[in-house]
Amino acid sequence: MLGHPLRRDRRASPWRHLMRVSPLLLAMAGCATHEVQRDAAVPPVPAAYVDWFDGGRPVDMGGMDWGRMDFARQAAEKGQYEKAIASFKALGREGMLPAYYDLGKLYDKGQGVPRDPALAAKYYAKALHRPNSSLGNASVKLGDLYLDGDGVERNPTLAFYLYRQAIEAGEADQAAAKLAGMLARGEGIKRNPQRAVALYQKAVEAGDGSALRELADAYRPGGWYQAAPAKAKGYAQRYAEYARALAQKGDVGAMTDLASLYARDGLLGYRPEEQRRWLMKAADSGDPDALGKVGEALLEQGETQRGLAMLEQAAKAGDVESMYHLGSALLDGKAVTPRPKEAESWLAKAADQGSTNATVTLGRAYIAGDVLPPARRQGIQLLQGAAQKNDPLALAVLGDLYLNGKEDFPAQPGKAIDYLKRGQQAGSSYATAQLGEAYLKGIGVAPDARKAESLLKQAAQQGQDYAARLLGEAYLEGQTLPANPDAAERWLRKAVVAGDTTAMTALGKAYLDGPLADRGQSEKAVSLLTRAASQGDDYAMVVLGRAYRDGTGVPRDFRQAKRWLEKARDAGHDSAELALARLYRKHGKGAGNIDAIIHAARLGDPAAMADLGRAYLDGSNGVPMDVQKAYRWLSKASRAGHGGAAASLGRAYIKGNPFPKDVDKGLDYLKTAVARGHTGAMADLGGMLLRGEHVSADPQRGVQLLQRAIRGGNLGAMQTLGQAYLQGKGVSRQPQKGIALLKRSARQGNAYAAQVLGEAYLNGTGVDKDPAEAKQWLTRAANAGSLSSLANLGRALLYGRDGLTQDEQKGIKLLTRAADQGHAGAQAALGRAYLRGEGVEKDAAKGAEYLFRAARQGHPTARLALAKAYLWQQGLEDANQDQALLWLDQTLESRGEAALRTMRDLLQNDQAAQAASKVPPTPR
Repeated sequence: MLGHPLRRDRRASPWRHLMRVSPLLLAMAGCATHEVQRDAAVPPVPAAYVDWFDGGRPVDMGGMDWGRMDFARQAAEKGQYEKAIASFKALGREGMLPAYYDLGKLYDKGQGVPRDPALAAKYYAKALHRPNSSLGNASVKLGDLYLDGDGVERNPTLAFYLYRQAIEAGEADQAAAKLAGMLARGEGIKRNPQRAVALYQKAVEAGDGSALRELADAYRPGGWYQAAPAKAKGYAQRYAEYARALAQKGDVGAMTDLASLYARDGLLGYRPEEQRRWLMKAADSGDPDALGKVGEALLEQGETQRGLAMLEQAAKAGDVESMYHLGSALLDGKAVTPRPKEAESWLAKAADQGSTNATVTLGRAYIAGDVLPPARRQGIQLLQGAAQKNDPLALAVLGDLYLNGKEDFPAQPGKAIDYLKRGQQAGSSYATAQLGEAYLKGIGVAPDARKAESLLKQAAQQGQDYAARLLGEAYLEGQTLPANPDAAERWLRKAVVAGDTTAMTALGKAYLDGPLADRGQSEKAVSLLTRAASQGDDYAMVVLGRAYRDGTGVPRDFRQAKRWLEKARDAGHDSAELALARLYRKHGKGAGNIDAIIHAARLGDPAAMADLGRAYLDGSNGVPMDVQKAYRWLSKASRAGHGGAAASLGRAYIKGNPFPKDVDKGLDYLKTAVARGHTGAMADLGGMLLRGEHVSADPQRGVQLLQRAIRGGNLGAMQTLGQAYLQGKGVSRQPQKGIALLKRSARQGNAYAAQVLGEAYLNGTGVDKDPAEAKQWLTRAANAGSLSSLANLGRALLYGRDGLTQDEQKGIKLLTRAADQGHAGAQAALGRAYLRGEGVEKDAAKGAEYLFRAARQGHPTARLALAKAYLWQQGLEDANQDQALLWLDQTLESRGEAALRTMRDLLQNDQAAQAASKVPPTPR
């Protein structure tokens, strides 16, 4: 199996030694490897190793030479290692290169001497200088050492060349499967799963049963080639038959491999009885390596004590991998209470005996400092030692450390990128993923979408779940990579299947309110978010809470929203408190009332602060007007970044109501609101700049701001700019453009825009007079609440003016609606109508009352009518308008409200009422 990049498996895979490739595979394998070299851009052989592959004159050994070789080999078989070693060395010095291969095997296996893979590598290398009978075998053995980084610096590319040479030398049965594995992993050579599968299939045809296992892994869901569950199961069943036959002959590796087929994630489904049966058979052999494997499996099954006991037994017997796994188990505490001192001791022993896995694990533990006492310098030294051997995980971890830094350890992106590039070349999919992320986000390197996409895909295909998630998120955002919802969904699903909680949240949110919201997956979205939240993802909690609060993709549910947002708050998510505040304000008990707004404002919701400030500003929503409280809440909201609060403060200071007038301060607030994207502030400031009101006129800037506000949907900006184009004020006169903007604003509910349109068509301002259009727009404005439009339309219908058909009854009705809502012009017009009996029966009392109400609001013709009536009563029928108004102002200054009431009473006299009714209405 290829394995997960962060799961460090035993290098001696339990089925690796089962590989047997027929010589029939030789031609195909040689051809395939040549194709790989040509197509995959394999790096050239380093200069230091060229003489291993340059051929030369074959070694010529006669019968006597081979006799001496046999004599040395027999000595080794009898345990006479000193004698054998001396003989092999002598033969080697005489040019008999196969002797160096035999020497290498002794030091490689530790037969009669302490195991020394570095010395073994030197002897294997000596056997490669000229063609000889051991060239293929020596190439395979040396390739294994360089592939594993065992005693030598890890170099997968060099291993590739060595395996290829072994195949060409006739050792396809040993090297072909290794080469296929490198092609499948992309290790030392460009990844090519298709060719790897072809090579494994040929191996099966030649009778190699172990290749069946690799093919099963290739086709399993999430495997390294293509998901085809039926094929995967078929290959696994065939492999089980093959391994069972070997196991029955006592092959311990086959036993442990059979057990893995029936494990929880096994290819043949979880069958605990079968798994246990084969594990126990393997353990009964007493082989330390088998005991270690059984111990690992028992730990995974939850049989903690038995598993630890077997690992300890194997570790005490000298099995280095068991030392590593025992130390790891005691360190991470997944199955047992952490035992730091014992963990450190076993990991240190394994590291001292050459386990890079243990070296890296111990180094990471020292750097983390959560289980073992922190020792960052020692941890980095351990990792750097493993990195010098080109260990992929060490390189990836160092890259991660230098890329992100720690609290007291500054990031060094340049150094990090160097480690990550080396890690990627060494075959670490974790380093590949990190390097892809660096190119995606521009960390330590310039952003490069093509490189990022290629690296992340490579890492994701090699099992790096977070690389799949990064790809999905990037395709969703559509920034560095082009937006691609289908690809985003595909990659996020891959990460979700692998258990990535962040991917669950990203995909769930995309299904609810993101680019995938149109796919009808709201139930799936809730399921994904709930899974992520239950696994501790606080952002998933926030997304769920907001969804239930706002009814986004799910029915509104205050209880569920409160539950998830409170969980997110307790988990420490920054935005949870604010989301809760908005929940209480909008949907909690008393939602929308002033108590809910106050509660939300106190919890820190800027929108609630702004609403509360405006309530105190206007004395609305159940609170009295309070300038100090208004300023305090609006200022808090503005400081929290609320554009609307800044706009409200700006308007209040510019108008001088209720704050002291301070135009400069008001303009500063408006500019702040504009900078925050508040379209209302853009409309206000744009209108001022266009008209030169409170600021120096700057029509160009004013139009720009109004257009920005219009793009944001602001109806007031449409009306302001439309009216400017219609009338040619501040801009060149463009009636058609103005009418279009006014209609757009009016149709979306702007009553004043409809009023301007109606009056334009009524009076022919910028357009031809059109009574029908005028009536339509004035009616729309009136229905939207414009009292001026009610009054204008009422007067026009009452008297049949401006081309409208007279309709006295409807005119009186509209004027009455406007007058009863306080419109002074409608009150004055209605007053005169009752005094004159126009459209209604004469009623001096009603007429007097309406005129009195209009006069109280300062309406000029109503005041003049009252003054005329009074002067007539005093015998001054011929007083002109100027004299009447002068007298009125003097009288009101001295007698005020009482004078108006006296004048109203005088209108009860018919002659006085007649005099008042002769006062013309105020022009529109």
